[in-house]
Amino acid sequence: MIYFKDVHKKFGDREILRGVNLHIVKGKTTVIFGVSGGGKSTIIKHIVGLLKPDSGTIEVDGVDITKLSPKEMKEMRKRIGFLFQSGALFDSMNVFDNVAFPLREHMKTSGKQLQYSVRSSLEMVGLKPDEVVHLFPHELSGGMRKRVGLARTIIMKPSILLYDEPTSGLDPVSSNLITELIRHLQNELGVTSILISHDINESFKSGDYFAMLFEGKIIDYGNELFFRTSKNPVIRQFLSGSSRGPIKFR
Repeated sequence: MIYFKDVHKKFGDREILRGVNLHIVKGKTTVIFGVSGGGKSTIIKHIVGLLKPDSGTIEVDGVDITKLSPKEMKEMRKRIGFLFQSGALFDSMNVFDNVAFPLREHMKTSGKQLQYSVRSSLEMVGLKPDEVVHLFPHELSGGMRKRVGLARTIIMKPSILLYDEPTSGLDPVSSNLITELIRHLQNELGVTSILISHDINESFKSGDYFAMLFEGKIIDYGNELFFRTSKNPVIRQFLSGSSRGPIKFR
């Protein structure tokens, strides 16, 4: 589905990605692990075209998106849903208008079709439309904000979903709910998902494949059993949460 081939990216003198090679399997959830500031968000921002690599290629269904024009990239983005860490809701809009925004912006949808799409998206993430559509972001709990953000993400029926720290800042119950939703949406919609997270336990519940980003490269990739039994000292240290070892924590 998605291939990163020798992708490099610098910000000033700092090289964040140093030859990333990664295969994202269609219809599965791939989790990218790594230390803070190590380039995980940089990887997924390349997929939506928010960043372009200095060198290397990124293919989505055989199309090298690094060569697309702005107009072509805009069309590609309609296939990609991005759930930001904060949920990124518009404070001045209520839940209905937040969730409806992509359809109004990109598809000019209105009337009964818009009403149906918003309600369906909210129900899919476990929210009752009649209870939440009139609320504003400041009236929602952290978990509800994430779910509203997720409803807005899926309303365009994307084939690819990107999650940036989806359980960050949530209590254990809310974190588990978001994790269940990620798995449910993958099964229900057949989407290809990429998730970056520091929450190891929740990530293992939602992921099918796992990649470790270290010093700008993917140093290992495999399923849960592969990672949990890995002899790689970087992975062993990361999973143990130890501050001593080969990883230089920032």
